[in-house]
Amino acid sequence: MSTTSKHWLNDLIQELQTQEDVIKLGGGASRIEKEHSKGKFTARERIEKLIDEKSDFYELGLWAGYEMYDEVGGCPGGGVVTGIGEVSGRTCMIVANDATVKAGAWFPITAKKNLRAQEIAIENHIPLIYLVDSAGVFLPMQDEIFPDKDHFGRMFRNNAVISSKGIPQIAAIMGSCVAGGAYLPIMSDEALIVDGTGSVFLAGSYLVKAAIGESVDNETLGGATTHTEISGVTDYKMKDDEECLTTIRNLVDKLGPFDTAGFNKSDAKEPKRPASDIYDILPESRTSQYDMYEILDCIIDDGSFTEFKKGYGQSIITGYARIDGWSVGIVANQRTINKTKNGEMQIGGVIYSDSADKAARFIMNCNQKKIPLVFFQDVTGFMIGKRSEHGGIIKDGAKMVNAMANSTVPKITIVIGNSYGAGNYAMCGRAYDPRFMYAWSTANIAVMSGASAAKTLLQIKVASMKKKGEEVSKEKQAELMKEITESYNKQTDVRYAAARLWVDGIIHPLETRDRISNAIKCANLNPEIEEYKTGVIQV
Repeated sequence: MSTTSKHWLNDLIQELQTQEDVIKLGGGASRIEKEHSKGKFTARERIEKLIDEKSDFYELGLWAGYEMYDEVGGCPGGGVVTGIGEVSGRTCMIVANDATVKAGAWFPITAKKNLRAQEIAIENHIPLIYLVDSAGVFLPMQDEIFPDKDHFGRMFRNNAVISSKGIPQIAAIMGSCVAGGAYLPIMSDEALIVDGTGSVFLAGSYLVKAAIGESVDNETLGGATTHTEISGVTDYKMKDDEECLTTIRNLVDKLGPFDTAGFNKSDAKEPKRPASDIYDILPESRTSQYDMYEILDCIIDDGSFTEFKKGYGQSIITGYARIDGWSVGIVANQRTINKTKNGEMQIGGVIYSDSADKAARFIMNCNQKKIPLVFFQDVTGFMIGKRSEHGGIIKDGAKMVNAMANSTVPKITIVIGNSYGAGNYAMCGRAYDPRFMYAWSTANIAVMSGASAAKTLLQIKVASMKKKGEEVSKEKQAELMKEITESYNKQTDVRYAAARLWVDGIIHPLETRDRISNAIKCANLNPEIEEYKTGVIQV
């Protein structure tokens, strides 16, 4: 392993991991101690005790809210921990409010993160476990979280839809649960409540006093005794967090049998090359070439790759493979410069007409054979210019997008490097419903590269200033260019994307194989695969 390549990638990964450690502290050590003083576990401690011993927790949306709410003290992790774990041998989606962050209050990104967790559960028929501990909507931002389609109320609508699909939902009230948020646990199949710390009501004692003049304490109003012995709102009264989590495990253990999609799986084989070789393969410059086949050799099972149309449309690699034993269809951008049979040179990372045509056909084949698709993105976009336009690049690109958008088999997307413009769309970006979408620390997601965007934005800015009669010296242009580049680069950084949940998480390259395997394992839990239809495709 070369020292140089290892150094730059390790430094980048270490920088992100250090920041992740801070995010995982939520509201900080003092807030954690405050929860402990109440006899409560933190959200992460609850999850650790809930999932099976020695099993992995596949966290989703860790970076949610990163640097988005600094003016109000921040919202680490979006104030909620979500992810997939094994509970009593059953794969479950776990949603745990982090009471150390603004008492678990809901920010706009909190709603988006919760809805994403529910979406994954619906798509994959995964049982949901809610560990509720929230003070409700963060009132200073109520207009950004309350009334719209994908705001707070959508979650309770999803509760009903999830139940109608026969997907189990178990909710534990382990702290505050107020106002509209009270509907979430009660719209679940079963609700537990912890005595002394758990409470659920539409309005707390202060609001009750102000609104109707009634004096009542919160425990009498909506504590565990009230709701298990008087109102009948909750089903189980728990003495503490420990008993509550044990009871949830017992309930999951009694769940009935379930069907699967029956995706093809055989005994796993280790990849041809160790995953650590990725350090050597991936160049530091995102404009440099590298061979995507070598990256795939570090991820797919050795000897499992059967390439589709190898000599045609070489800027995209397509083929059948296995990852941890699972049968998959690979669609990956090739970053080397290839020479076609016609003697033409194809730039790496660019989608040409022939590669779009090939990818569309391959995607259709995978749907025909019920094979999940895995997209590896490092794409700068579609080829432009007279030759490409005359050759019908828009038509062929549309064909690929159509085939991919209508795909009914599970799609998993890994962003390795660039993810620019329509290339993001064609390679199954967030707008095209991948079951899971992860990014490496080296990923950039934007409408175009930083260099191209900065030059374009500078031209627009200078033209606007000149129209106003302002003189724009070379020094001033250089200053503007620096400001624009810094601003744009911040927006293309993978942390910016992860903060807004454009991806489900930033993963270490060495985790890629395991994450893909778990994603297909989850997708296999949904036995329903719709008939594949594309509608009108231009040929």
